[in-house]
Amino acid sequence: MQRHVAILGAGPVGLDAALACADAGWPFTVYEAADTVAAHVRAWGHVRLFTPWDLNVSHRMRTHLPHAPTGDDCPTGAELAARLLDPVAALPALEGRIRLRTRVAAIARTGLLKHEQIGTDVRAAAPFTLLLDTPDGEETAEADLVLDCTGTYAVPNTLGAGGIPAPGERALDHRITRTLPPVCDPDRWAGTILLLGAGKSAQTTARDLAALPGTRVEWIVRSPAPDWGAVRDDTLPGRQQLVEISQAFADGVSDRVTVHTGAHVQSLYSDGDRVRVTLGTSQGPREIVCDHIVALTGYVGDASLYRQLQVHECYATAAPMSLSAALLGSAGGDCLAQPTVGIDALRNPEPHFFILGAKSYGRLNTFLLRAGYEQVDEVFDAYAPVVSV
Repeated sequence: MQRHVAILGAGPVGLDAALACADAGWPFTVYEAADTVAAHVRAWGHVRLFTPWDLNVSHRMRTHLPHAPTGDDCPTGAELAARLLDPVAALPALEGRIRLRTRVAAIARTGLLKHEQIGTDVRAAAPFTLLLDTPDGEETAEADLVLDCTGTYAVPNTLGAGGIPAPGERALDHRITRTLPPVCDPDRWAGTILLLGAGKSAQTTARDLAALPGTRVEWIVRSPAPDWGAVRDDTLPGRQQLVEISQAFADGVSDRVTVHTGAHVQSLYSDGDRVRVTLGTSQGPREIVCDHIVALTGYVGDASLYRQLQVHECYATAAPMSLSAALLGSAGGDCLAQPTVGIDALRNPEPHFFILGAKSYGRLNTFLLRAGYEQVDEVFDAYAPVVSV
């Protein structure tokens, strides 16, 4: 019996894995919760990547699409979707294989509970059962190999200092923007913005909001002395430019951007049409009244999908344990310096179940699409000699 592969998520890494299945002649299905492929990429479509086309097109994509974009230009998310991912999804090799509007709600081993048949051939031979939410109701499906490529963008972190929601945050969730906002409508962002986070998403948003004449930004950064993710002799100009402008904001270059370092949200509550936020700072509590809150404090994948599987998750990063250990021991915070980790670092105690792409990095922020494509290579190189179960 040929190995049937379930691929969760039709983003860049999921589509690359689908091409790998097609090339290997394995039956496969891609399950995508949204009504289009590359939904997460489209959600930040207005943002330009730091990396050029040559780092965002896999060798499989290039083989199937010889005229795919090339060169040193850095695409926006919208360009990546329109010029690469949509054409990949439309390839004859993937025809009829992508199920849109179909969310994988849970995964289990058929007939086995999480604690049963630990490390045995019996567990390895049992197929997976996938519970699916579809437009027509719930269904189940089976697979012999599962690749979770669902990403992280749908699961934002919360605002509290210890990683839990700050008091009042849950009640005001509808007032909080947790994804990179497009700023093409200045009226939408008029007034005072409370911006939280120090990573590249927050830096991008601070730069864009600072260009709006009717906007004032109160930028909350947890670190007392942020380095803004600076990389020595950075070869990615867009990334270096963000570091420089963020440092300039911290130095007071703009009278409409105030950077509060060493600060965190203690509580927030509604104050009429505005939100009153109490900050914890080294000088004691401080209150800010704002019109909008943009929280860009990072994202982490949905682990509830595999709650009934035997996944060894790192207690610190939430990435698979072996992969996390390899990444934490590698070359710092430069995404270009991430190592090729090998198949053993990608394996879980649950046989034939892999977490690939951004989700596999957990809370680590050094993921690069190139790393996801290399992960696909490693899985398929390991399974190529074994085409049956």
